Amino acid sequence: MRVALIGQAAFGAATVDALQGAGHSVVAVSAPLAAAATRTDQLWEKAEALAIPVIDTRAMARQAPGWLGQFKPDLAVMAFVTAILPRSVLDAPELGTIEYHPSLLPRHRGRSAVNWAIIQGETRTGLTIFWVDEGIDTGPILLQKEVEIGPTDTVGSLYFQTLFPLGVEALVEAVGLVERGDAPRIVQDDAAATYEPPCEDEHAAIDWAAPAQRTFDLVRGTNPQPGAHTMLRGGRLRVYDAELRGERGEPGVIEGVDGGGLLVGLPGGSLYVSRVAPDGQRKADAGEWAAANGVVAGESFNT
Repeated sequence: MRVALIGQAAFGAATVDALQGAGHSVVAVSAPLAAAATRTDQLWEKAEALAIPVIDTRAMARQAPGWLGQFKPDLAVMAFVTAILPRSVLDAPELGTIEYHPSLLPRHRGRSAVNWAIIQGETRTGLTIFWVDEGIDTGPILLQKEVEIGPTDTVGSLYFQTLFPLGVEALVEAVGLVERGDAPRIVQDDAAATYEPPCEDEHAAIDWAAPAQRTFDLVRGTNPQPGAHTMLRGGRLRVYDAELRGERGEPGVIEGVDGGGLLVGLPGGSLYVSRVAPDGQRKADAGEWAAANGVVAGESFNT
């Protein structure tokens, strides 16, 4: 199968290796062209290392379908794509375009699917490979894989340890189904669909009066990006690694400080915070940060 791969980062690079390892030919690649001051995208580096023709995704969208069509791909595979591509790109390959999405569509359409599944306290999620149409994650389903969200999973752990490797495998499986003519097109049930906006700072503010589990889910569901945040001494502090504990305390009040971190009261429990970052600064061990800044028990965080 002649495949054009549109994607970025480590996921895109791993998908190139997996497809070629399965006997498919990646004939063209589209990836973000990094600014001169930033690191080159890993998919771009992979394409150059393998001498595969590569183009900036924004440039391809402007030039479509001419640039992609010249390589005569049978199928396009979208592996971690955040750009909106015109229909002319999606239809350029003879068999169309398929895409990876880290949720069980039609639930959690949108680019922050992993964040919202954890923030909303779900215990199961998965991935979908679907046929791309003009909507946002609305095309017919080709295949799905369901996975568990562990009670301490963060966006980072769930994606990199589970949804990333399983997603690469699923894309290879999907391409094989397309090649054999066995790939289904299961229409999504729009009545069951959910769509959430990109998870940004406006969604990541900690409300210390919220139930303990909800606060813990917010911290997990915004780690590593954008990072749950709160206020202390007039400055914003981001909270990353944490664990939920049973001790009860005054909501938002630091109940204890030790070398490992801070214990903060919540309704129905407490949050032991072990990694933080003041705005504009690097992440640090919470205990070390507290010691360096004289943070002590009895101080209060603000919503």
